Parts: sequence; C-alpha cells; structure tokens
Amino acid sequence: MLAAVQSFHDKHDLDSNGGEELAYRVALMAEELGEISACVTKGQPLSALSEECADLLILLIGTAISAEFDLNQAFWDKMKELDQRHSRTIHGRRRVSRFEEGESA
Repeated sequence: MLAAVQSFHDKHDLDSNGGEELAYRVALMAEELGEISACVTKGQPLSALSEECADLLILLIGTAISAEFDLNQAFWDKMKELDQRHSRTIHGRRRVSRFEEGESA
C-alpha cells in the first residue's frame, strides 16, 4: 500500500504543489471522516462506506509519507501500548483508554 500511495504522490507531484502540506492533509482527512459519518448515519450501502474508508486510509498513508514517519512502526508501537490498557463499559459500549483514577463508568 505504501508503494502505491508513494507512486500516486509522485505521479501528481504532490510534494511540489502543496499536496503534502500537513494542514491541508488534515482538512482532507476531516472531509473524508465526514463522508464516512454520512455513510453510517444515512444508511448508505456498505460499498460506499468501504470506498470512503479506503479514501481515508490512502490519506493517512500519504500523511505519513508527507511527514516522513514510518506508519507501520507507529502502528505497531501504538498497538503495543493499547494492549496494555484496560477496557470499561461506558454508556453500554466497550471503551479502551487511559482512564483517569476515579473516572466513572
């Protein structure tokens, strides 16, 4: 996936034309998250949801390229951290987080 997104960035010369500017990329990711939300809240077909999730994943990978960090390593580092956390049921839904001492469920 990384190579495909890098190829896309190269093909469209994103690094020379503002396409790798991080604030711009955050705005694009927010837009995609809104489209994901619309898929879920408006009952759109699973195919629409999967397409919007793929768009967000492509933008996330592209952001790692733009910011020059290893997304694969960041993923595994975060999974290791998450694996050490506890979960709670809050308002009927399971949540894994860094809960503050005395935080109510």
